[in-house]
Amino acid sequence: MTAETSQTLDRGLRVLKLLADTDHGLTVTELSNRLGVNRTVVYRLLATLEQHALVRRDIGGRARVGLGVLRLGRQVHPLVREAALPALRSLAEDIGATAHLTLVDGTEALAVAVVEPTWTDYHVAYRAGFRHPLDRGAAGRAILSARQSGLSDPGYTLTHGELEAGASGAAAPLVGITGLEGSVGVVMLADTIPERVGPRVVDAAREVADALR
Repeated sequence: MTAETSQTLDRGLRVLKLLADTDHGLTVTELSNRLGVNRTVVYRLLATLEQHALVRRDIGGRARVGLGVLRLGRQVHPLVREAALPALRSLAEDIGATAHLTLVDGTEALAVAVVEPTWTDYHVAYRAGFRHPLDRGAAGRAILSARQSGLSDPGYTLTHGELEAGASGAAAPLVGITGLEGSVGVVMLADTIPERVGPRVVDAAREVADALR
């Protein structure tokens, strides 16, 4: 901590991060132990966060992330999109295919940023806001692959005709970003994906991940 920072705010943010990393919530005692502060401090932090709906406590007294974070989360997509656009533009122009950033939204994959190439005669029309099941299409499958493998570099995923007849996709998951699941990919009108596309998509995913850290 420095003279310019707030110890109370720092602790409150640490509480939110701890709660975000657990599916079952944490008790006051558990939070006290992890923060290294006494229970009275934790009670005050939780009470303040509850007032803003950022934390809720169940009947058993376990604290969990509250629905108030959803209001904050609505502002995340524009920030993520802005950070990803340079890498997506480079990818689209290099490959000559529509590039996209896709994030997990519940049980679906949601395209939050799309860049189309400027020099091709034709390409797949793919719009921001497009949704599809996580288990269909390269973007969603790449995310699921990262979940299942737990690897820091799970590679890339290729699909054909799963979302649009005649279209093929390649995507690589974002890795190393706490609290954010997503992938970067391209979609093109082709029966097969050229060999260089997969590694190029992996590089673009790394660029986007670096921009978001």
